[in-house]
Amino acid sequence: MRVLLRVLAPLLGLALAAVGVLVVVEVVAAWIGSAGTTGSDGVIVPWPSWQQTLDGLVWATTPVRITAIVVAVVGLLLLLVALAARRHDVPLRPPAPDVTVTTSPQALARMVGRRVRAADAVSSAAVTASRRAISVRAQGWEPTDGGTGLAESVRGDVESLLDDLPLANRPRVSVAVRRQAGPR
Repeated sequence: MRVLLRVLAPLLGLALAAVGVLVVVEVVAAWIGSAGTTGSDGVIVPWPSWQQTLDGLVWATTPVRITAIVVAVVGLLLLLVALAARRHDVPLRPPAPDVTVTTSPQALARMVGRRVRAADAVSSAAVTASRRAISVRAQGWEPTDGGTGLAESVRGDVESLLDDLPLANRPRVSVAVRRQAGPR
């Protein structure tokens, strides 16, 4: 969503700038050229004919209602895009009362991924993280020393890392493993 917002913002800005330039050109042309004449068309925009058309419309006509509905729907969609594009930072415990500390979900996922991939029994891992949850998908071998299984080992590694991090709220951890066959 942030990419969509980064594309929409300049496009809307350029559209507003273009409308502003048109208004300035029309106003300057009206000041200079129509000092003694009336009823002339605009330089770029035929605004006198548009004005005559709009003079015949009232608020209860169908085109006005449809335009109002379209503008309201587009505004609501833009508002939803802007709300969905907000940052989803993970809050950390503040070191001082007036200090706010956050980290990104991507940084948290990288830390968890490094810890999980450092285990001998794990060959690969994919981690996604958010403020509320951490999801680990690991592939590896079952431990041969008779200890806990691969899933419990990975969960233990993640839980120990979360114990070391100063997270304000502890996210829930879900682990999915796929056993890999063959030698290490």
